[in-house]
Amino acid sequence: MAHLLGAEAVHLEYPTQVVFGSVTLGVNEGARIGIVGRNGDGKSSLLRLLTGELRPDSGRVTRRSGVRVSALSQADTLDPAHTVGWALVGDQPEHQWAGDPRIRDVVGGLVSDIDWDATVSTLSGGQRRRVQLAQLLIGEWDVIALDEPTNHLDIEGITWLAEHLRRRWAASAGGLLVVTHDRWFLDEVATATWEVHDGIVEPFEGGYAAYVLQRVERDRQAAATEAKRLNLMRKELAWLRRGPPARTSKPKFRIDAANQLIDDVPPLRNTVELAKLATARLGKDVIDLLDVSVSYPPVTGRQVLRDVEWRIGPGERTGIVGANGAGKSTLLGLIAGTVAPDSGRVKRGKTVQLSVLDQQGDMLADVANDRIADVLGSLRGGYEVEGREVTPTQLLERLGFGSGQLSARVSELSGGQRRRLQLMLTLLSEPNVLLLDEPTNDVDTDMLTATEDLLDSWPGTLIVVSHDRYLLERVTDQQYAILDGRLRHLPGGIDEYLRLASHSTPGRDSAASSSAVAEPEALSGAQRRAAEKELASVDRQLARLADRIAAKHHELADHDHSDHVALTRMTQELRALESEVADLETRWLELSDAVE
Repeated sequence: MAHLLGAEAVHLEYPTQVVFGSVTLGVNEGARIGIVGRNGDGKSSLLRLLTGELRPDSGRVTRRSGVRVSALSQADTLDPAHTVGWALVGDQPEHQWAGDPRIRDVVGGLVSDIDWDATVSTLSGGQRRRVQLAQLLIGEWDVIALDEPTNHLDIEGITWLAEHLRRRWAASAGGLLVVTHDRWFLDEVATATWEVHDGIVEPFEGGYAAYVLQRVERDRQAAATEAKRLNLMRKELAWLRRGPPARTSKPKFRIDAANQLIDDVPPLRNTVELAKLATARLGKDVIDLLDVSVSYPPVTGRQVLRDVEWRIGPGERTGIVGANGAGKSTLLGLIAGTVAPDSGRVKRGKTVQLSVLDQQGDMLADVANDRIADVLGSLRGGYEVEGREVTPTQLLERLGFGSGQLSARVSELSGGQRRRLQLMLTLLSEPNVLLLDEPTNDVDTDMLTATEDLLDSWPGTLIVVSHDRYLLERVTDQQYAILDGRLRHLPGGIDEYLRLASHSTPGRDSAASSSAVAEPEALSGAQRRAAEKELASVDRQLARLADRIAAKHHELADHDHSDHVALTRMTQELRALESEVADLETRWLELSDAVE
């Protein structure tokens, strides 16, 4: 394939760090490359080098003559004095830009809810980011470099962006470079992965799932020096291999050797044991939202949540999804007690000990000038994690802190490091109800894996609000959506939410319609991908239901057999689960036939 751009023996050094020693790599026609690595290892610097924004200290960056390159950086590059319309299409009249299918698709997919005549200076940070991304995608480019493009996008926006990038160029044309911590997004758009670490760039075939498989194989061969990382990635591999088979079909290396690593890996979570522990810590009553409604401003304003009825049980692991502004943080506020309902009531169990990992990091404000070692010293010596006692220092090391960083002050930490410290302090407060509000902000993929590993053994009620689909499917057992102010259970998971949301979001519907008119041949392919995704989702639901049914059988067996009322109730719950399995199996057969 023809060369688009690349680097030859590139060396880059900052006063305190050698970012790249001598890196040589290339981007050819048809490349779709995801870039991963720890925060601070040079992912964004690599993008800036390849796009020409940053000059290397030595070596050279190559670019084929005439290649058009554009980049989305994390900085805000919009002119605050311009209107949204001008930022996107300049002074083109509407009939001209509206006749371009690509522009219609981008506008409908990203900015349909933003006033065309609003000046950029009046927009929120998230809206400016979406306008900036739309501005880039409207243009004609041979290579696009995106630095954290999913920031400020909801699940619908992330799904739209993945679909747009998949069909933007023909398979053997164009080039895409993406830095992101969103692992689902990486799997959707990337056909190759570059890992940036220790001053080098290491290439892998395939998206995130394939990268994990290959990295485990690499670590197996160097187990003596990578023992800690190996244990963590083995668990991640077990999760991926138990998911949709299509995730692991692309790598062209010997998978059998990697599979041997997970033969003895137990299920990610012992749901029966965790449920027992959670009930012991919480009792039967946790938090009930009873016919709750909330408006802003209170009573007289727009109704954000209406008639919400939700009884949260001990040990439940629930993901909450919804568009930006749908009311997810308001829902967490109701549960936490920081938001009062206009009507209805919130009932809390007497034993509830609740902690919140919020987006602001307010809990660190009081220790901003303290050294990390002093913060750890103020905590008690030992905590039980996964059945064994660990110190706060050991737990922090598990979350990626080295012993040499303990002398740093909290105010000097990067965003990702602050997030890790915040998570540790939240867990060590020993809550039995844990609320996580966008926990993936400022966090790299290694840190996400470590976080998920800790949460697997956490015995309590877990509620997660996130746009990170991978995280939600990984750490929660059920999902709910906020749609038109109401809380709706999603038996079909995120795929079901996307179907429901598409019917309630006119902008994205119209964008999809215009795309279908412009490219009718893509319609059957899109339907097939949707069917394959739903099939994978049904597989996951059936696996989760099997665990719940097994847990219910254990509960029945352990319960007092003289308590006929409770036994009858539990038997009815078991029958309901079995009925749900039957319905899903029927749907699985329908989808399987459609895909074939």
